[in-house]
Formats: sequence, structure tokens, C-alpha cells
Amino acid sequence: MQVSALPEAMNTHAGTMPGGATPALASIALEALRDAALQPAPFPYVIVPHFVRPAASDAISADFPKIDHAGSFPLQSLTYGPAFRRFMADLQSPEMTQFVSEKFGTDLRPYPTMVTVRGQSKAADGKIHTDSRTKLYTALIYMNEAWESPVGRLRLLSSPTDLNAIIAEVPPAQGTLLVFENVPTAWHGFESFAGPRRVIQLNWVTSEDVVRREQRRHRFSAFVKRLIGRR
Repeated sequence: MQVSALPEAMNTHAGTMPGGATPALASIALEALRDAALQPAPFPYVIVPHFVRPAASDAISADFPKIDHAGSFPLQSLTYGPAFRRFMADLQSPEMTQFVSEKFGTDLRPYPTMVTVRGQSKAADGKIHTDSRTKLYTALIYMNEAWESPVGRLRLLSSPTDLNAIIAEVPPAQGTLLVFENVPTAWHGFESFAGPRRVIQLNWVTSEDVVRREQRRHRFSAFVKRLIGRR
């Protein structure tokens, strides 16, 4: 799907306040996203360390949903505390959409967002893939307090078959943000890892119908996983 280019009026850091200041959100550092370098090839992406504000990280981690099974869970199906709720509000705020739009030079304001959360990884996860075509842009925010394992690190790839054709590797350390445009060659995956692996996925998608359909699908999948986990 073709996304409109950024209007000229918005392409001048319209997200800044008088005097050039960046609007402050409690949990995320939009100024870090603004200042990070966009990598244009082989597909557009940006990696932002320390995107989650250190002052907010501990409370967000404490309020992170308890997820005992592998898989993606829709935000609406989870229980979590107030700090995580504020974090989700910041991620889905107009300011976040505006700064991502500015970074990639495209207007994402007309498109709805969708959030899913992972808390666990199974050994079969991480196979090379691209996201579904209904997802225009993907943002991944990692919330693991420490990551010492050499595996389980997301790799952006130049090949659909070779996990070692690495463009960039993103350690899932607490507060790291990755955003990429979901073009047909946006291959990614990671070496097999089983265990806790906290990541929030935020997508700008083509329509509200996609949001409703994906939420139904994820809810059913989450229900089955929980049912199996009780056996």
C-alpha cells in the first residue's frame, strides 16, 4: 500500500514546541528518536537506544503484564499496572506518530495503531520473515533488564534465507527502540532462544478493520495457548 509523503507543513519538526523544544512525554524520549540516524538501505530503519526514559523504566518493568506463554498477546487481553498503561498511551500518542512520520518522511497520521506484547520466546521463534502487508511500519520496544545471551538478538537481514546476512543486530536491552518500514524486503529474525524475552510491538496498519481482525485472531490464539498451558 502506498503511504502519502509527509506534507510540507509537517516536515519542519512540527512536533517541536515554541523555541524548538521537543514535547516531553513521561516514559519515552522523542528527542532520542528525532536525533537518531535513519538508515535508508536496504530498507528504511532506525535504532534508538535508551528510548524509554531511565526514570520510567523500573516502574514500567514492575507493571509489565505477566505472560507465561510464548506468542503475541493483544494489549486489550492483558492485565498490567499504571506505569505500563502510561507507557502504552505514550507509544500510541499523536506525538509518537508525528515523530515517526517526520523520521521516515511519510504521513502516518491517517492510519490506526495496534499493539501486541510478548513476554516469552520459544525455541521455534525467530524464523526469518517479513511482517504482513497490512502493517505499514513496525516499532519494537524491548524491555529486558539485562541481556547477556549471544542469541535472541533480532537481526535485520539482506536475505530471506540466510540468518547470517546481517545488516544490523538489535540486542533486546531495556529501552531500545527499532522502527522499520515494512517493505517486501524487510526480512528479520533471530537465533533460537527459549525463555523470557519482553518486547512490545507497535504497528501502524492500513485500516481499523485490520485492527479488529488481528485482535480477534490474537485473542483466540492467546486463549488456546493459555488453555494448553493449563494441561
